[in-house]
Amino acid sequence: MPNIKKVTIEAKTIKGLQVRTKNADEMNPDTQKIAPLWGRFFKEVMPTLEPSPPPLYGVYSGYESDAFGAYDLLVGSDVLKEDDNFKSVGIKAGTYLVFLVKGELPQAMIDTWKQVWAYFDDPSIDERRAYETDFELYKTSTEAEIFIGVHYF
Repeated sequence: MPNIKKVTIEAKTIKGLQVRTKNADEMNPDTQKIAPLWGRFFKEVMPTLEPSPPPLYGVYSGYESDAFGAYDLLVGSDVLKEDDNFKSVGIKAGTYLVFLVKGELPQAMIDTWKQVWAYFDDPSIDERRAYETDFELYKTSTEAEIFIGVHYF
């Protein structure tokens, strides 16, 4: 069982670079968009950010349906200034389950996402994914958190 806690958060706006993708495309190196997006962010945006290191987010939104449909991923920070090159996305206020990520990134993040999917596949849990906004918050080079927006039945 993954290490999970429940939190209530306030709305927040994150600015950065964005792509639209789906999980099936991310399994194929020829069609994946997330790794190149992070690479572009670290090359083009990260050197300009203060404080260093700034809080980094991966925000999932614009869900077509569920874990199998298309979604938007914005890689960014809440310290970026308004810029024509950046998109912005609002993290919705509400209840989130937080899954702790520890270990070498990106593999620890990939492994924790597998735990997230397995958790929500369990019909006995009280929470259901809201598929509104979810996000990753990167704390250090070996520690992060995945926030999954939920609602209850």
